[in-house]
Amino acid sequence: MQSCFIETPLGIAKIVGDINGIASVSILDTEEGLSDIIPESLLECVTQLKAYFKNERKAFNLKLNPEGTTFQKNVWNQLVTIPYGKTMSYLELSKQLGDVKAIRAVANANGKNPLWIIIPCHRVIGSDGSLTGYAGGLYRKQWLLNHESEYKQQTLFN
Repeated sequence: MQSCFIETPLGIAKIVGDINGIASVSILDTEEGLSDIIPESLLECVTQLKAYFKNERKAFNLKLNPEGTTFQKNVWNQLVTIPYGKTMSYLELSKQLGDVKAIRAVANANGKNPLWIIIPCHRVIGSDGSLTGYAGGLYRKQWLLNHESEYKQQTLFN
């Protein structure tokens, strides 16, 4: 597996993968040195993430290769269907997966998503509309939801 570190508006992201696909994208709370050279197998992921942050991309088209159980992969595949700029509750997600009683397992699988932003776990919220747990921190989840909102927050003074 190869890796690289890139700067994002939310901190340093670590990308891991190889010719079989992207295995993980994570946001770090530590200071890592940025990569001077991006491995060929990770270049398209870096390009697409940068475009996402510039509001030039709403969906990702990458070969993915995350590690997880069959159930986790089913949840992650369902997450990818949540449209850019939209949210879904854990309960709705459980219903779409065919088992309302699996809500805790669905939330757990959501929390183990190894592909930050690419599999949009940040789009899952509480049934009451509240922001709930997010591995990268709730402030990052809020930032991502604001970033994807069609109603951008305007400043009063420029």
